[in-house]
Amino acid sequence: MQAPDPRVAAEPHASVCVACRAGRVDDDGYCENCGHAQPRERDHMEQERGPVAAVSDRGLRHHRNEDAFAVGTTTLPDGSPVSLAVVCDGVSSATRPDEASLAASRAANASLLDALPRGTHPQQAMHEAILAASEAVNALAGEQPAEAREHAPQQNAPACTIVGAVVTAGLLVVGWVGDSRAYWIPVDRSAPAARLTEDDSWAAQMVAAGLMAEAEAYADPRAHAITGWLGADAYELEPHTAAFKPDRPGVVVVCTDGLWNYAESADEMAEAVPADAAARPLHAARVLVGHALDGGGHDNVTVALVPFPAVPQGAGSA
Repeated sequence: MQAPDPRVAAEPHASVCVACRAGRVDDDGYCENCGHAQPRERDHMEQERGPVAAVSDRGLRHHRNEDAFAVGTTTLPDGSPVSLAVVCDGVSSATRPDEASLAASRAANASLLDALPRGTHPQQAMHEAILAASEAVNALAGEQPAEAREHAPQQNAPACTIVGAVVTAGLLVVGWVGDSRAYWIPVDRSAPAARLTEDDSWAAQMVAAGLMAEAEAYADPRAHAITGWLGADAYELEPHTAAFKPDRPGVVVVCTDGLWNYAESADEMAEAVPADAAARPLHAARVLVGHALDGGGHDNVTVALVPFPAVPQGAGSA
């Protein structure tokens, strides 16, 4: 199965100006009626794939969107459904971060869609998907012209974070490198929500080593410096994976720090997630992006929602 492109295919009305809603958009991206420049394709992206949905937005402070996502559905060899989502955040201090995140999300998604129907265990498939994403990002470093490397040798190679989730009828698997996160939000909100990932970050290292309290570490200016990423200059690639068997229905929130900075704890994320998120994942993703934008939109924001347990393709509604 071919990996879906996160850039939503143009609708019949896509060539109409977003400002005046009347003029036709020319080949240069400007309205022929009012002259308004149209948003770039990656400034705002939405996709719903069966019961899985994702939304990505540039935010209010950045000049481009360096996040990317991929969502998909497939089946295991026994015919049971599988849903998956991958979210990546380009490292802004590196070169071509937008290309890195897009390459990683596509490669990981393609790897999962290839491995799962062949019977690869979801946790092993996730590990392999992260390795495939890493190779895709590493390849970008070799594409830079030698002349450019000579003139800017201090520039960091393309890099990004990654987080993914695979959901079957009875198993939830997450995998990550960096500080993009996955959260578990039960449909029954009287049950506890949980964060499923641990950041590869300076703050997380300080807390894990017992050197600082969590509140103190995350208040430090160095808090969000990542210690793990995909890229040719990564110290050492250590894909993290974890498997869970939830005992009740819920939804997995897979997101970049552009969202979780405005809903950091599991309880805060649960409060931000609409109650009907499992039934209306695209609507919920839009609400969560709006939550981040209302909070200031200081970064690109991307979120995917994957209902648990997995349901057959064709379910889900905006």
